[in-house]
Amino acid sequence: MPEGTTQNPYRWMILLTVIMGTFLGRLDQTIVNLALPKIINDFSITVSAAGWIATAYILANAVFVPIWGKLGDTIGRKRVYLTGFAMFIVGSALAGLSWNLGSMIVFRVIQAIAGSADYPTAMAIIAFTFREGKERAQALGIWSSSFAAAAVFGPLVGGPLIDSFGWRSVFLINIPVGVIGMILAIIYIEESKNEKKPKGFDWWGASVLGIALSSLVFVLDQGTDWGWLSLNSILCYITVVVATTIFVYIEQRHPEPIVDLKFFKNWTFINTLGNNFLVFMGLMGSIFLIPVFAQTFLAYDATESGYLFMPMAFAMMFAAPIGGALTGRVQPRYVIFASTIVAAFGLYLFSFIDVRSTAIDIMIPMFVMAFGLGFGMAQRTNAIAAIVPQEEIGVASSILALGRNIAGAFGIALFGTLLQSTTNNNVLKIAQNSLLNVHTKAATQQFITLIELKAQIDAYAVIFITAASLLAVGAFAALFLRVPEKKLDEPIMVEA
Repeated sequence: MPEGTTQNPYRWMILLTVIMGTFLGRLDQTIVNLALPKIINDFSITVSAAGWIATAYILANAVFVPIWGKLGDTIGRKRVYLTGFAMFIVGSALAGLSWNLGSMIVFRVIQAIAGSADYPTAMAIIAFTFREGKERAQALGIWSSSFAAAAVFGPLVGGPLIDSFGWRSVFLINIPVGVIGMILAIIYIEESKNEKKPKGFDWWGASVLGIALSSLVFVLDQGTDWGWLSLNSILCYITVVVATTIFVYIEQRHPEPIVDLKFFKNWTFINTLGNNFLVFMGLMGSIFLIPVFAQTFLAYDATESGYLFMPMAFAMMFAAPIGGALTGRVQPRYVIFASTIVAAFGLYLFSFIDVRSTAIDIMIPMFVMAFGLGFGMAQRTNAIAAIVPQEEIGVASSILALGRNIAGAFGIALFGTLLQSTTNNNVLKIAQNSLLNVHTKAATQQFITLIELKAQIDAYAVIFITAASLLAVGAFAALFLRVPEKKLDEPIMVEA
């Protein structure tokens, strides 16, 4: 496409194509968790060993997000997007044919490396395709809602698929869908990249960053089992600090850094990144406990727990275009503030659920939370697209994605530990203030059970109040966000 403001007539088809890739990648993450019990049985492995299937995926995904973002900006986003798509199809086929835990972990790593190419390149492709600011924000908002939709439809699709065709089907189904997505991408997506000639890829920086991220995600994933002050955890902390220090040293001197540190001199970028970190730490750290609560205290099965997330998908898909339409009419900081406050209120409503709660009692807070998150998503994403040079949007969006991934890992580790410690403290407090008048074996057992139940329910309330507080802090921080209005509205000038 020639330089200028001409709108691509196929831009909405390109958006649909990118959404398909994003949806497929996120759906795979959700759906595989449902298949773990059958994988454990077929491979004759322990639950602890099976946890490495998820851990390996998270590690590889975190490490390669910034690498793909930089490669997309330098060698071409369409090329990187198609490479990731092709690798994902191959990885899915291999995972569906895996014969033991070792092979499954290797093939899941391939899938993770491929899946990590999607976010930074997809966001850059959308920003390149939609030249007009308001329309771009709307497109980014719609695209962002596909994350929530995938999280919801994963359990809905995965349950029947696994029950009818076995666990291998959750991987093999990616092949025909992925092929369709690749064909659409080849036909509709235009190539775009930084027109400046690259001065060599920052392999040393990428390697050291990989070591730092691997150690960080590793300790966040395993810290609860190891103990946060165990030797393994301390070694990981030391590795993170040393590797990060070396990484900063390398990036300050490399002509083509994998992460341009100048972004962190931009207050708007730091504010947006910080807001995203707090929001996703609170959301992902607490929402992952909803299915656990439903299955533990409400006797729901996995499929029924998945139904609870349906309002989340509909709220996100309904709210995202609304947020995009507000671009240029309301300052981004006010939209992000309002959306985060609404999401925080939704999380606060979860603090009232107990063993007598119905599905509606969970669905209503889920809808409120997701609606708040949804109508601010476009503004959060578009703020990044508006304040960084267009030739570096892939790198910037990869930092945003990396921050969200780490925030989610932090949140899950933090709230998992907080839930356990709060429950233990509650048991002691409740026991000290409780009195048993009938000292039979049955009465004593029921007394203990009720104390434990009350302690756990109260601990969940603490989790959701804490998460809501984190989001409230992120909301007020957003009020200091400054995005020049002209940059939100002006068309993007890039060369194909």
